[in-house]
Amino acid sequence: MKIENTKAQMRKGVLEYCILSVLKDEDAYVAEILATLKDAKMLVVEGTIYPLLTRLKNAGLLDYRWEESTSGPPRKYYNLTEKGQLFLTELTTTWNELKHAVNLVTTTKQSRNE
Repeated sequence: MKIENTKAQMRKGVLEYCILSVLKDEDAYVAEILATLKDAKMLVVEGTIYPLLTRLKNAGLLDYRWEESTSGPPRKYYNLTEKGQLFLTELTTTWNELKHAVNLVTTTKQSRNE
């Protein structure tokens, strides 16, 4: 079994949550979203993010607007819809519960008894 495959699957499992989280405070275009994810060591390529953004938009969680750019073609800025904000809130609760459960399971027995 290759560790890289497992690591990639773990990243994919939380990618939607991370994208929605990036957009919770401000609108962003794809290059900004990718840069934020890469800064956090979430290795994502454009070929992965575009279908995911489309799926999130089709689900009503994201919307977008076109904005002119001074340095090239217009940019598509994504933002959370009201439904997306509610979905993100639920995902955050689930993530916190999962994180807590994983921490309980993965800590050593000795440190749990301290």
